[in-house]
Amino acid sequence: MKAVVWHGVGDIRLDDVAEPRIEQQTDAIVKITASAICGTDLHMVRGTMSGMRPGTILGHEGVGTVEEVGTAVRNFKPGDRVLIPSTIACGYCSYCRDGYYAQCDNANPNGMQAGTSFFGGPEKSGPVNGLQAEKARIPFAGVGLVKIPDGVTDEQAILVSDIFPTGYMGAELAEIKPGNTVAIFGCGPVGQFAITSAKLFQAGRIFAVDCIPSRLEKAREQGAEVIDFSKEDPVQMIREMTGGIGCDRAIDAVGVDAEAPHTGPAVREAKEHEEEFRQEVAHVAPQTNISGDNWHPGDAPSMTLIWGVECLAKAGTFSVIGVYPESVTLFPIGMAMNKNLTIKMGNCNHRKYIPFLLDMVRSGTVDPVRILTRREPLTSAVDAYRAFDMRQSGWLKVELQTSEMTH
Repeated sequence: MKAVVWHGVGDIRLDDVAEPRIEQQTDAIVKITASAICGTDLHMVRGTMSGMRPGTILGHEGVGTVEEVGTAVRNFKPGDRVLIPSTIACGYCSYCRDGYYAQCDNANPNGMQAGTSFFGGPEKSGPVNGLQAEKARIPFAGVGLVKIPDGVTDEQAILVSDIFPTGYMGAELAEIKPGNTVAIFGCGPVGQFAITSAKLFQAGRIFAVDCIPSRLEKAREQGAEVIDFSKEDPVQMIREMTGGIGCDRAIDAVGVDAEAPHTGPAVREAKEHEEEFRQEVAHVAPQTNISGDNWHPGDAPSMTLIWGVECLAKAGTFSVIGVYPESVTLFPIGMAMNKNLTIKMGNCNHRKYIPFLLDMVRSGTVDPVRILTRREPLTSAVDAYRAFDMRQSGWLKVELQTSEMTH
């Protein structure tokens, strides 16, 4: 079968690989109809998330049809249309039972202290082959699959596999209350769903910070007040627009590949941290494989963390859902403490939110497809990765179609 395979930093290929098989009786085999490219996938290709094992199939967003189930899978049968949560969880340990599926004690074969297990990740996360393939093995399938309701298309469902739940969890962690003013850093796919979710939590005002015009325009379409950090100082603008107070809540939807401003008034502060950023990049991404305009690590890994703390009002809440590897250690802890900020963060507990969000999609409360801007065949995956990596206009969210949609 065809699959997108990681061979090294800056080296991904569409390969012919062996089809997956049932390894445990809790497994299922799913024929993938669609997968998607996520910013987290780019971390592995750029080298800002290390520890990848060559030969690992990439991708952690997928929908498809059940082809085979192990004897211990009692709630699915061949032919069922299913959505695959990005993180893997057993469903029965104390963490899963309390909704912390990303901290499952049993899913990660490296042990309960190894951290979140997810599809297509580095060795410390399993590794478990990913979903950018014609078929995939799903561990703990009884909880690791969710049936797609009638009336929900595959295209809608693929966006509930990862980015909608992550954006929703970001809004929940931010403790948004009706009327709150919220700043969201990053207007990529997760940032767009953080905007959507902040509206669901009845935020009063939403500031969306980015420098990519097409992404800012998409945020504006959702009703957010946009700030281009290449033209304005985002912290100064947020303070000006809030009467000098700052925002009540902030969400980091960027992560380790954050970029510093290279034009505009915000450059001055970025230059003050220039040496710190340089050391961070060297530490976070010791190996890179830049190819022209592709696979460049972000040049300011902690820029968003600094801005998030600075823009918040005293006693505000900072939600961090952008991905950071353990090698990132810089955080403005002193400023955060002196402002009495609450900091909440973590990998998304996808399985906790997906059934609820699917029901919102089914009822028409939210149509996630407006974020989906490109549909490409799996055979064009490498070129799609390159365009998405460069943040080209019109490449906000990319679906990889393994076969023609029939729903």
